[in-house]
Amino acid sequence: MADVKQKILVVEDDLDVAEMLNAYFRVQGYEVFTVNWGEDGVRACQTVNPDLVVLDIRLPDIDGYEVARRLRTDRRTQDIPIIFLTEKRERADRLHGLELGADDYITKPFDVQELRLRVRNALRRVSQGSLTNPVSGLPDGALVDERLSETLGKSGFSLLLVSLINLDIFRDAYGFVASDDVMRAVSLMIHNAMREVGGSEDFVGHLTPTDFVLIVSSANLSILGERVRSRLEQSLDYFYPIKDRDQVSRRNDRLVIKVVEVPSLSGRFPNVEALKKELLRLIR
Repeated sequence: MADVKQKILVVEDDLDVAEMLNAYFRVQGYEVFTVNWGEDGVRACQTVNPDLVVLDIRLPDIDGYEVARRLRTDRRTQDIPIIFLTEKRERADRLHGLELGADDYITKPFDVQELRLRVRNALRRVSQGSLTNPVSGLPDGALVDERLSETLGKSGFSLLLVSLINLDIFRDAYGFVASDDVMRAVSLMIHNAMREVGGSEDFVGHLTPTDFVLIVSSANLSILGERVRSRLEQSLDYFYPIKDRDQVSRRNDRLVIKVVEVPSLSGRFPNVEALKKELLRLIR
C-alpha cells in the first residue's frame, strides 16, 4: 500500500505565491490544497482536515489572526500546526501570532527552502507529540505544560524566563541555518548554567520557540538568573560575522536577551493557561 501523503493547506490571497507553493510542496510529496480567503481557510480546515496550515495574515476578508483564533477554538482544528507567512515584521505582530497558538512565523520575502524545513519540523513535532523543539531538542508543548502544572502545586520553586529577542531579524539577514545555530547555542548555555548552579529537579523548556521557561529552586533563582544573563549577553555579538560586529553593536534590532524572575507561584494562578498568559506578558 502506498504511503498516505501529509496534507498542507495554503491560505494565501496572492495567486502567484499560492500557485508556487502548491507546485513546490506537491513536488516534495505533500498533498496540497489552496484557498485565497480567510473564511474559506476556516471551512477548508474543517473539511480537508490538513496536517498543517500555511497562513497569510493579510487576507481580503478576515485576517490570518482571526483565522488562527477560530482554528484554535474549534475542537476539530485546535491541534493543526499553523505557520504564518506574512509581510508583518514587528515583534508585536510575531508575539500576537505565537500567542494565538501559531507554531512558526516566516516573513516575506521568504526562502522557500527555509519554509520547507519549517514545515517539515512542524510536522515532525506533531508526530512526536509536540514533546521536543526540533531545533534545540528541549521539551516543548505538552511536556512543558505538565511540568508547569506540577509546579503550581509545589512550594520552594520559582520560574526564570529567558527570551531571545530579534531572532527573526537575525534570520532575515543571515538565514535560517545561522538562526538555528543561535538557538542551539543559547539552549546549550542555559542548560550548562543550570547544571552548574541548579538542582536535580530543575527543568528547562520552551514557552514559545524563542522564549524559555526554567523551573528552579527558589534558593538558586537569583544566582542562576544572573549567570544566564551574564553568559548570554557576553556571547550574542559573536553570532554575527566579524565584519558586522561593530555596526551591529550600535543597532536597536540586534540580538538581545531578556531575563525575568518569577519568584513565587503559590496560589496566584488557577491553572496552567492563566500562568502561561501571565508569563508571556512578563517576557514581552
